Amino acid sequence: MLRRVAEREDIVGVPSAPAPFSTRTLSVDYGNGPVVCGVDFDARQASLVAIVGPNGAGKSTLIKASLGLQRASAGEARFWGRPLREMRKRIGYVPQRGSVDWEFPVSVTDVVAMGRYGMLGWLRPVTAAHRRAAIDYLDQVGMADFADRQISRLSGGQQQRVFVARALAQEADLYFLDEPFAGVDAATEKTLIDVLRRLRDQGKTAVIVHHDLATVTDYFDDVLLLNGEVIASGAAKDTMTVENLQRAYGGRLAFLEGASGAAFRR
Repeated sequence: MLRRVAEREDIVGVPSAPAPFSTRTLSVDYGNGPVVCGVDFDARQASLVAIVGPNGAGKSTLIKASLGLQRASAGEARFWGRPLREMRKRIGYVPQRGSVDWEFPVSVTDVVAMGRYGMLGWLRPVTAAHRRAAIDYLDQVGMADFADRQISRLSGGQQQRVFVARALAQEADLYFLDEPFAGVDAATEKTLIDVLRRLRDQGKTAVIVHHDLATVTDYFDDVLLLNGEVIASGAAKDTMTVENLQRAYGGRLAFLEGASGAAFRR
């Protein structure tokens, strides 16, 4: 409650702090029409935010454009009111698992230690202290026993845990995760959501592309419901309504609701 009250300018009488992540009219066009169109959004400090929408809605594209990994055709993203180049060290990113070359010959510890390069500098060797820190972060995601294993020898869920540990090793204040629960088992999903909740409790913010409509209101504080443009945004329990989801998913909603067993607020 104190966190929510402190954000309200009309109560405290002073301007609220800039959002850790915000977009203004952010658009992306691949050449044959807009994929993301005019997105305006503010993420709250110390919150777990889900980006939800059908396939092809521009969820991953929005994240990539915000992080400078995809060229925006219009608009901008800001981080604590500042451009990306000034705040990059405060931001962690976990890409889709399918976009990573898992055959690269590197150990689990080495992968996590890569998250420390922002502190070390790219040309400086990883110190023993940073390797110990890497092991600590692996322990947080239940992977310390695999520290010396080659990354290619892990299961999909184990690989995902390692990449989350690498993001944690950055000791960032804002995290972006692109489909972190895709293709993982129930134990890994629980481990990851527990890690994310701990980050939130430490005052950090995480923005996550998510597909499972049945777990959105359980896992997340806020939702950005997207289908090319913003359909709705706000508190998860207020945003995940049948009306909003029908606008986002159209005729596919009945199938999704039946397949997942989800019951959305009407």
